[in-house]
Amino acid sequence: MPISSHPMVDVTDIIRIVGGAAFQRGQTYAKDGAVSSLAWDSDSKLLTGKVRGSAPNDYRTKLRLGVKGDGRFRPLENFCSCPVGADCKHVAATALQSNTENLLAQHERDLGARSAPRPSAPEGWQASLTDLLEADDEPSTGSAAPLTPLGLQFELRTPEVAVQRWGSAAERQGQRTLNTRLGVRPVSQNGKGKWIKNNLSWGSISYQTYGLKLDADQHRWFSQFPALHRGTGVNYFGNNDSWLYLDDFSNPLLWQLLDEAQRLGIAFVGSKKSVTIELATRATLKLDATRTEEGSLQLWPALDVDGRRHPSDTAHVISTHGVYTVAADDTITLAPTSRKLTPKDIELLQRGRPVLVPEEETSLFLQEYYPKLRQSIQVDSSDGSVELPEIEPPVLVLTTAYGADGSVSLEWNFDYPLGDTVQRRPFRRGGPGSEDGYRDADAEDAIASAARHVLGPFALKTLKLEDMQAVEFAEDVLPRLLELDGVRIDVVGEKPDYRELTETPTLRISTVETDNRDWFDLGVMVTVSGRSIPFDSIFRALAQGRKKLKLVDNTYLSLEQPVFDQLRDLIEEARALSEWDPESSLQISRYQAGLWADFEDLAEETEQAQSWRDAVSGLLELKDVAPTPPPAGIVAEMRPYQAEGFSWLAFLWRHQLGGVLADDMGLGKTLQALALMVYAKESTGLASPFLVVAPTSVVPNWSNETHRFAPGLKVVSISDTQGASGLSILDQVADADVVITSYTLFRLDFPAYQALSWSGLVLDEAQFVKNRASKVHQAAKDFDAPFKLAITGTPMENNLMELWSLFNIVAPGLFPSPRKFTEDYRTPIEKIGDNRPLVRLRKRIRPLMMRRTKEAVASDLPPKQEQILEVELHPEHRHIYETYLQRERQKLLGLIEDMNRNRMIVFRSLTLLRMLSLDASLVDPEHNGVPSAKLEVLFENLDDIIAEGHRALVFSQFTSYLKKAAEQLDARGIEYAYLDGSTRSRGEVIDSFKDGKAPVFLISLKAGGFGLNLTEADYCFLLDPWWNPASEAQAVDRTHRIGQTKNVMVYRMVSKGTIEEKVMKLKEQKAKLFTSVMDDDAVFSSALTAEDIRGLLEA
Repeated sequence: MPISSHPMVDVTDIIRIVGGAAFQRGQTYAKDGAVSSLAWDSDSKLLTGKVRGSAPNDYRTKLRLGVKGDGRFRPLENFCSCPVGADCKHVAATALQSNTENLLAQHERDLGARSAPRPSAPEGWQASLTDLLEADDEPSTGSAAPLTPLGLQFELRTPEVAVQRWGSAAERQGQRTLNTRLGVRPVSQNGKGKWIKNNLSWGSISYQTYGLKLDADQHRWFSQFPALHRGTGVNYFGNNDSWLYLDDFSNPLLWQLLDEAQRLGIAFVGSKKSVTIELATRATLKLDATRTEEGSLQLWPALDVDGRRHPSDTAHVISTHGVYTVAADDTITLAPTSRKLTPKDIELLQRGRPVLVPEEETSLFLQEYYPKLRQSIQVDSSDGSVELPEIEPPVLVLTTAYGADGSVSLEWNFDYPLGDTVQRRPFRRGGPGSEDGYRDADAEDAIASAARHVLGPFALKTLKLEDMQAVEFAEDVLPRLLELDGVRIDVVGEKPDYRELTETPTLRISTVETDNRDWFDLGVMVTVSGRSIPFDSIFRALAQGRKKLKLVDNTYLSLEQPVFDQLRDLIEEARALSEWDPESSLQISRYQAGLWADFEDLAEETEQAQSWRDAVSGLLELKDVAPTPPPAGIVAEMRPYQAEGFSWLAFLWRHQLGGVLADDMGLGKTLQALALMVYAKESTGLASPFLVVAPTSVVPNWSNETHRFAPGLKVVSISDTQGASGLSILDQVADADVVITSYTLFRLDFPAYQALSWSGLVLDEAQFVKNRASKVHQAAKDFDAPFKLAITGTPMENNLMELWSLFNIVAPGLFPSPRKFTEDYRTPIEKIGDNRPLVRLRKRIRPLMMRRTKEAVASDLPPKQEQILEVELHPEHRHIYETYLQRERQKLLGLIEDMNRNRMIVFRSLTLLRMLSLDASLVDPEHNGVPSAKLEVLFENLDDIIAEGHRALVFSQFTSYLKKAAEQLDARGIEYAYLDGSTRSRGEVIDSFKDGKAPVFLISLKAGGFGLNLTEADYCFLLDPWWNPASEAQAVDRTHRIGQTKNVMVYRMVSKGTIEEKVMKLKEQKAKLFTSVMDDDAVFSSALTAEDIRGLLEA
């Protein structure tokens, strides 16, 4: 790329394309060295650069230039990689840096012609000293031509004005209408020491110097000056373009330019020898107050320039940021102003006469106008003839008016002491009356800020305070307000004599019967120093978080006492349970025995309704239930823990209390429930049957177990709807002791079931009703039965709301509404990890739920050994998996933030990745030839197991994968049984495995996760992990349960480097939540969140 000297870009064109503001910032960038690289292609006329921006990264610029008639260049088009894109400060900096490089190159060429070649540089310290010595020697080069000094010449002139109106009105503000202007132009000093024009002009000085040898920095200064001046939008043309006028120099950078000129040695000269130019540091506009001989007050505008006073008639303005004065001795003084000049300031300077205030109106001026003037302009008296009053700060005045009803009204104002008078202003500026008179906003805000700090929760505005707020304000806040400087308190009326009651409160709690047998009204009465305090008053105060409560006689008591801390928590829990509002009675459920016990511990006295005693006494005795002998009609030898479970169920039955039997899977929950039904029949006789609702696949098992263990019970199984069978429910259940139906039939024929009388409702595999929004849950909740029992080994699989759902059916009122339960229990436990609500939750459910683990009670069960088999995918399989993973990951990471909307898409992709972890052909039949490493490992183990005479259960969630395993079993000639959701003769398949010789049973996890007793097998293979640990545990417990005599081996197969490894980690977290609620105090989150999904997709 052809490279030549960098181009000189016309500054006028730079300003035209980027604007004045961007040009100024570009100048700063170029001056500060922000242009880190610059390149010029003379053939394509392309100037490129790299500019350091305000962001950490650099911006790249490009300018396509065209040649002008005078040899300079102008921008045709430009580009920048910054957010602006073009016409920006970075483009301006690039062009200006090119100009600088052009001037430097010319200077180097001039010096190069006179410079001798240098010897090679020595190294180390010698190099440093050699450079220093050579630098000192250079000025002595005899052949170097002397530099021509440059100066800036000043002259008061009357120019012709040509206005180019690309500048804004604000930029043209301050342009004087007078004819006289202060012009400046470049001049050079000749050999005789005289300052001459020498053909120099602002229009060409940047590129045409007429053979003069100039200092590079001075030349750069003069090249920049007209560019900044052109940003004003005003040009002046006399006989030539030699002069520029400072009056209209709108850019405040002028003062930095002038300072820099002095540092560079640029002389400031007048056009006449008598003229002297001075550059001052600061000019301040003032008003000078003096007295006339007649006594009137006159205000003269004046300028204070570096401590020297200048009459206003000698002053001229430079735009809105500076002034210059012309003294009688032809001294021209320039100075920036201490603040930006307003049009009013400029008008004041130009008026040329004072403002006269008649003697009789002097007082009005001093009280009303002088303070306001002082806020915008300095006022003094140069001859001391006017005594200007001291401006005192405002006083914040609070007027407190005490009413007969114990209230206090607050009103705020500001008082301004001015001389012998005080002016009152409303607190809020901008309100009625606030426009009249002087306001010191800064002082007012400072006092108000200090007052707000003391006021705390009380707003600084007109208020009426009642009850305890009035007490707290008068007793706590007012004394601290009085200590503040600049605050005064005015009192209207008589302040009440407030007194605190310090005696310890006593509580009396009672229960009263209602029309609903499950609910009782709860009464709470607080007594302090013989005064009975209404409960709703105390509760409102506690609910609002108040620390004290005021009584009608102006006494008050502290609520920050242990008795109220506990009462607040207990009442809040009771209120949530009954959705209480202060206008109605507070109620408590009969299932809340634990809550009642807490109330009793707190109260000095309790009074209970008899029916409450009968209901609650049973729950309170559940900690030590007396054993009930197993009924004679049970044909089985019950284990000790089963006998204990039966006694607990019998106790609940006698007190008509519902419960949850949540024993570990395989511990005989069905037997315990049957024992209860036999006991109910033998002890009281059954006037109506029990209704057992179970999954369709489990209904036959219930019928078989009833015939086996309770032959004295007449059992009826309902296998179809009334419409399909042609028989009513009433006709089918006649004389039955136990009626067994499925959840589907129960939901479809619910009105028919509800119309009959029942002794109790038993929900087996009760996780089927965990969804509170489902119709079957609502049916179970609304079902009218005096006793309800939920049976499940997994009362909670995914989150705590499933636990709420079960107790909402069997113990209504134990927990509050779903919203309140989520707020009080689920969020703190699952999301925050707070242990306190977990302790309270376990305390509430303990009386109504029994759970025993196999490790704790079934010591005679043979050991269960679990092992994870890590399987390495074949290379081709791995490649296919990684290809899909990258595609699905990119898709899902944009969807998981809105899980509610995209849940189905997300889980579809996760399922695809889980299937790919097993066998690539499950996703695409084209991959049929790719081997499945898991099946290879499975059959390596099965060959040994079968050869040793063992039998195995093989579980998978994907029936397509089970069928692939079945194909290989067929090919090897191995007998097997197969069960999935589509199997019609489920019972026959199960019996064929139990009674037959097939060594392998292929089972889908969903179809075989419950209701099976398969102790004939002692090996269990889980082909694919699932993040619900309860589902896996249910599958394993099909074989590890009562009746098993052999050691049980469980193999979990996990494909390495796949989503299955992430699923295993997530499953561990969910298992910990279950344990924390049921067994110990560990707390872990269980919800399948966007973060969980993100973790599954991480590499």
